[in-house]
Amino acid sequence: MKVLVTGGAGFIGSNLCEHLLSQGHKVRCLDNFATGKSENILPLLANYPSTFELMVGDIRKMDDCCKAVDGMEYVLHEAALGSVPRSIKDPITTNDVNIGGFLNMLVASRDAGVKRFVFAASSSTYGDSKSLPKVEDVIGKPLSPYAITKYVNELYADVFAKTYGLEYIGLRYFNVFGRRQDPFGAYAAVIPLFVKKFMAHESPVINGDGEYSRDFTYIDNVIQMNLLAITTTNPNAVNQVYNTAFGERTTLNMLVGYLKEFLSEYDSDISNVEVVHGPNRQGDIPHSLACIDKAKTLLNYEPQYSMRDGLREAVRWYWENI
Repeated sequence: MKVLVTGGAGFIGSNLCEHLLSQGHKVRCLDNFATGKSENILPLLANYPSTFELMVGDIRKMDDCCKAVDGMEYVLHEAALGSVPRSIKDPITTNDVNIGGFLNMLVASRDAGVKRFVFAASSSTYGDSKSLPKVEDVIGKPLSPYAITKYVNELYADVFAKTYGLEYIGLRYFNVFGRRQDPFGAYAAVIPLFVKKFMAHESPVINGDGEYSRDFTYIDNVIQMNLLAITTTNPNAVNQVYNTAFGERTTLNMLVGYLKEFLSEYDSDISNVEVVHGPNRQGDIPHSLACIDKAKTLLNYEPQYSMRDGLREAVRWYWENI
C-alpha cells in the first residue's frame, strides 16, 4: 500500500508510520512540526530510505495537501491541533487547522482519487452527553472549540462520501497514550505529564478530586484500528465513525496508583511522592467510557492492551527515553 500519514511526526502519526513501514508499505509523512518532532521520524528516515518519505508542509496550504496526496492510495489524517485548553485559549488557530486544514485534505484526496480517507476523530464529540458507555450515534453538545472542530470533521467527511463518493472512516480516539507522547510543553497529556513529575519526585496536580474517569487507550490498540480501517473489505464498515478505545474506565486516582506502582519498580522513592489536588479544568467532561461493540462487529477490532498492560509498556519507554 501507499499511505500518506498527515501529522506523521507526531505521537500517533509516527507510530502509524513506523508500523506501516515495518509491514513493507510505502509511507509519506506530511508535517509542519508545529507539534510534531523530528526525533520521532529521524530513525525511520535512516531505516527505511527507499520506502519512507518526509514532506514538510502545512495542511492549511492547499498546494501542500495536493502534493502530499499525489500518488497515494490511502490517507491516515492525524494532523490537527489537539488539546481542549489550547482551543479555549486560541480557538481561531484550532479552527484553521482542524477544520480548514481538514477540508483541504478532503478536497485534495477527492481530486487525487484516494481510495479511502481515515481520520482521527475524538471522544470530545460526545460533549455534555451523560450516557455511559458512549455509543457512536448518541452525542451531546460540544464543550470546547476543539470538540466543535472534531465534530465538524465527521460532518464534512459524511457529506464528501455522499456527494463525491470519497470513502472515509472516522476514529473517535479516547485518551490515547504510549511511547513518544510528549511529556514536555504547555499542553502535555495527563499520563506523560504525571510520569515526568513522578520521575522528578515532584507532586503531580490532579484537577478536582481525582474521581473523573477516562477510557485510556494504548497506542497499539489505535494502530490496530487504523490498519483495520484502511484494509477492511466489509462494505458496511466504511463511511462510519468508530470509538477507538479499550472499553475500560479508569479514574485519575487509579491512574496515579498504577503509575506509582510501575515507576516504583525503577525508583522506590516514587511511591512516597504526594499528589496535589487543584480545581476542575474548564471544558472537561466528568466521565468517558467507550462502547466498542461497533468496531468489534464491523471491523473485527480486538484490542490487545488493557489500560494497565499499556501503562506498564509506556512507563518502561519513558524510563528509558526521558
